[in-house]
Formats: sequence, C-alpha cells, structure tokens
Amino acid sequence: MAPASETELQAPPPPPASAKEIKSPEVLPEPGSLSALQRKKLGAHFMESDERRVSRARTPLGAAYEPPSAAAGGGGTTPVNIRGEPIQDLSRTGGWVAAFFIFGNEMAERMAYFGLSVNMVIFMFKVMHRPFASSANAVNNFLGISQASSVLGGFLADAYLGRYWTIAIFTTMYLLGLIALTVSASVPALVPPQEGCDKLAMLLGACAPAAPWQMAYLQTALYVTALGAAGIRPCVSSFGADQFDERSPEYKRRLDRFFNLFYLAVTLGAIAAFTAVVYIQMQHGWAAAFGTLALAMGTSNALFFVGTPLYRHRLPGGSPLTRVAQVLVAAFRKRDAAFDSGDFVGLYEVAGAKSAIRGSAKIDHTDDFRWLDKAALQLEGDLAGGEDEEAVNPWRLCTVTQVEEVKILLRLLPVPACTVMLSVVLTEFLTLSVQQAYTLNTRVAALHLPVTCMPVFPCLAIFLILALYYQTFAPLARRLTGHPHGASQLQRVGLGLFFSILSVAWAGLFERYRRGYAVRHGYLGLFLTPMPDLSAYWLLIQYCLIGVAEVFCLVALLEFLYQEAPDAMRSVGSAYAAVAGGLGCFVASAINTAVDAATRDDEEGRPSWLAQNINVGRFDYLYWLLAVLSTVNLLIFVFFAKRYKYRVRVDVPTTVAVDKQ
Repeated sequence: MAPASETELQAPPPPPASAKEIKSPEVLPEPGSLSALQRKKLGAHFMESDERRVSRARTPLGAAYEPPSAAAGGGGTTPVNIRGEPIQDLSRTGGWVAAFFIFGNEMAERMAYFGLSVNMVIFMFKVMHRPFASSANAVNNFLGISQASSVLGGFLADAYLGRYWTIAIFTTMYLLGLIALTVSASVPALVPPQEGCDKLAMLLGACAPAAPWQMAYLQTALYVTALGAAGIRPCVSSFGADQFDERSPEYKRRLDRFFNLFYLAVTLGAIAAFTAVVYIQMQHGWAAAFGTLALAMGTSNALFFVGTPLYRHRLPGGSPLTRVAQVLVAAFRKRDAAFDSGDFVGLYEVAGAKSAIRGSAKIDHTDDFRWLDKAALQLEGDLAGGEDEEAVNPWRLCTVTQVEEVKILLRLLPVPACTVMLSVVLTEFLTLSVQQAYTLNTRVAALHLPVTCMPVFPCLAIFLILALYYQTFAPLARRLTGHPHGASQLQRVGLGLFFSILSVAWAGLFERYRRGYAVRHGYLGLFLTPMPDLSAYWLLIQYCLIGVAEVFCLVALLEFLYQEAPDAMRSVGSAYAAVAGGLGCFVASAINTAVDAATRDDEEGRPSWLAQNINVGRFDYLYWLLAVLSTVNLLIFVFFAKRYKYRVRVDVPTTVAVDKQ
C-alpha cells in the first residue's frame, strides 16, 4: 500500500461482499468536544460489492425494472422510458424537443390560472350575485389552495406515480374542472335569474341570489380546477428539467436556459389571459371565455401526450414523507447514544455505488444538523437480525443518504420561505393596483385598455427581460462577478427581492401623489370615476419593477430548488416554491385583515387604510408597510444565503479526505 500523504488517506481495502455499513475511519466526538480546526471530518466509505443484491423495482404504472450495475455505468438517477426500462439511446429522447412539449402544458395551465383569477371575481359578483367581498375571498382561497396544496402533487410524483403520470392525471382533472365551469356559464339553470338585475340593483344587493346548489356546483368545479393545478405545478418544471443529461458538460448552462424559457412560457400564458381571454369575455360572454380556457388546456394536453415517446423519466423513490419520519424517529430513539461510545460501529450505508433509495444517487455526509446523524448511528446489535437490507428496521437505523435528504430539505427551507414576502406584494398588486387604475385615465391616444387588462404590463416587462437576459444582464454581470451565468442562483433571488422593495416603495409614493391629486381636484367621493388628467400609465413603473423582481427571484428559485433538492425529492423541492406562493396569498389576506381592524374606528369616524373608497383610504401607508416588511425579509434572506453551501455532487470516492492534525 502506498504511503499516505498529509491531506488524504488511501481508501481502505474493499470489505467482504456481504458488508452493508459504512465504517467511520475515526471516532466522531460529541459536538463541542474539540475545536473546529481539530475535529476531523467524518469519512463515508461508499463500498462496492460484487455480490450486492439488486432488488427489482416496479413503477406503479410501468413494467419491472432492474437497475444496471455500477460497472455498467448506471446510477441512482438513470433515466428510463415510460415502461421503467433503461433508455438504450439517450440521443433519441429528451433534450429541447421534449421540453417544448412540456412548455405547452405549462403555458395553458398558467393561462387558465390567471384567466380565472381575473374573471372569476366578476363572474361571481355579476352573474352569481354574490357580495363582492365574498367573491374576492372565494377566488383568493382558490389561488391559495391551488398553490399551497402543491406539496400533494410533489409527494405523489416522488413517492408513487412519477412526474409524467402525476401530470397526466392532474392535467386531465384540470380540464374537467374547466369544462364544468364552462357548463356553469352556459346553462341558464346553473345560474340565478338575471332579469331586472342592472348595475344599481347589483350595488344595492337586490338581484336574485344564487341557490345553494348552484353555488355548490360552481365551487366544486372551481376546486376541482384548483386541485388539478396543485398536482401539475410542482411537477412540470422538474419533469422538463429531467429531459437534460446531468453528465453533459453543458448541463448547467442548458438548465439555466431551460428555467428562463419555462418562465417565459408562464408569462406568455399570463399575457394571453390578461388580453385575449378578457377580450373574448367582453365581446362574447362568460361561456366563451371559460370555453377558451378549456380548449387551450385540452390542446396542450393532447400535445403533452403526443410527446410521450420522447420523454425521459425518473423512477419514483418511495414516500419521501415516510423517509423523513423514519430519520426523525430513529434520531429521537438514539438521542442519548454517544458517537464516542464503545458500542459505536459507524454510520450505516448500504454497500455498492447505489443508494437504497430508488431514483437517488448516494449523498456525501455533511457536518451540519449533527443530531440527525444519530439516525444513521450503527451500534452493536443493530444488525442482529442479519445484514440483509430488508432485515434492517428503518425506524431505528437509516442510511447516511436518507439522513442527508432530510438535512437538505431543512437547509433549503429558509430560501423559499423568504420569497413568501414577494408573493404577498404580487397578491396585493393584483387587487390594489387595479383599484388605483379605476381612478386613472387608461387611454393613450386612440388606445383604451380595460382596467382588467392592466396586470398584463408586468407580464410584458417579464417577457422583455427574459428575451434580453442573455444579451444584456448576463454578459454585464459576468464581467462584474466572474460567474459563468452572471450571478449565482441565490444572488439572483436576492436581487429579485431588492427590486420588489423598489416596486412597492414607488407604489407608495405614487399612491400618495394620486390621492392628493384626487383631494385637490374634487374627486374625493368619486372613487370609480377616472381622473382625465392623471394617466394610469404611471403604474407601469411599479409594474415593470415587480416584473424584474419576478424574473430574477422566481426563475432562480425554481432552478435552485431543482438542483439542490435530493434526487428522489425534486418534485417536493419544486413544491416549496408553489407553497411559498400560496402562503403569500394567505399572508396578504391576514395583513389586510389586521390592517383593516387596526386602522378602522367607526366611533370616531376614522376610515380604514383599506376603505372601499380608495380616495378616503390610505393605500400608500399599506404600501410603505409592505416596503418595511420586505426590507426586513431581505436582510433575513441575506443572513441565510451567506451561510448556505451549495451541494457538491460526487461520484463514488476512491479517497477519503481528512483534516490535518
């Protein structure tokens, strides 16, 4: 054996073929027993075994699949076809062609999502004769549930169905919900009588209300649509990214461009919702508008299924929630065990190049969250039932890879949590800026845009920025930072949060000016009357700034979560972003409720900041409150981002690095 160098030791000789654990080359002291400089890093020896038993895996809707051996170059994340079989010729599958079929599905889903968010409040108010506040709450619940429950789609995809079948099932459910909404707007029996219900009757609440069964049908259709969106959202971006080969030297560059183009597809769907769907509703009615959304979703579904032979798939790795629970339970059971105990054998890991988790490569051990390492702490007697993998009780002894999955999920949490505030700002803009636009002149020369079309401007800003990103920002930032993509993923998230602060701060300044103008020119009580000399296009500044914030923050967040999440939990990782968006809707509602309760005083005649008459309320104060909260949120993000260490994906090691004595 060659002599060891100062900084590395040759890996120990291979163990017997039956070995199933990782032996630590040194005793791991209790935290704090040695200084950080003296403490040795735990070495994890991923051992090969020629006789390692390879269990046959089976997808829920596919044929049996026996993973290739390590010698054949197979990995834990080897792409397979729809039948669960290894793809013999990767050049004939995946890549940009497969990704574009997936883009179409996301574009239609976003078109339906934003189309409903714009039109459903008005439909419930004008057609179903519901109070405006009740209609707005119903749609806010739809938006929040469709995002916050996205973890369900991510769980099913990672645990049982795989991303393809999860998309296929929930996109069909989405289509059925849209068809049901179209029927609701088309069949007179499903809506209350419309006779004698003019604008004055609507404002006075004198229109015939919808029957309980009519509202039950509408809400059922709406929530079926929300459930469909929740299943699709965490899977589409991950499934699209799965189409690219991780072993390619161009992988990171292609992945970066994929997520930019993916968000471009999202933006195009939103633009169509805020323009074409609004126009169709105004010219041809509600049934035509909802029918257009259903037709777009049906067409995208057909294109998605046509691309099936081109797709690369990843095998589901079993329930991620169960694996997380097993780690927590095993760590709790061994909470009193010491790493320097005489019973300490090592940190447990299966032998061979592959992990025990289907669809996942092995993950190197890390030093943070050391208390979780006790879940993999192998003591004398833990393998008394035999060394076969099936004889190990996972609720008492977990593999290093399984423990590292939980650590990664914990490390990721602060990043999407800090984007909740951006979602709050976006939610507030969707309603407050529209109320501002009602008091402003939306005409430029011969062009007159409906107020409901105003949210298209952030989308246009996003479209323009994404189109010019690689020609403008990336080269300039590359010169300043030296980063190949201009800025790291976390730097781009932080930059997006900074632009959201600028956006909401400008909104507060302009609202202060707009309200003062209304008071000075006698429009105090005319909150639905446009002021002809004050253009709505001043709102473009805050719209463009929030568009820039979305481009940098949300695109980078999707890319960050996909790359950093464990291999067998990528859909759950992507669901983090959707859950953050859903929480933003609920937090915005909570802030509005708290502000309204704190600032309203009926006895003294003091109106709320969020008074229905925007000229009496103080929307500017709310905007500045959001600016302060966003600034605090950015500081918290910087704190966590500076301490975050990106994952380093390694192959099966041949040497184990240790610190100098």
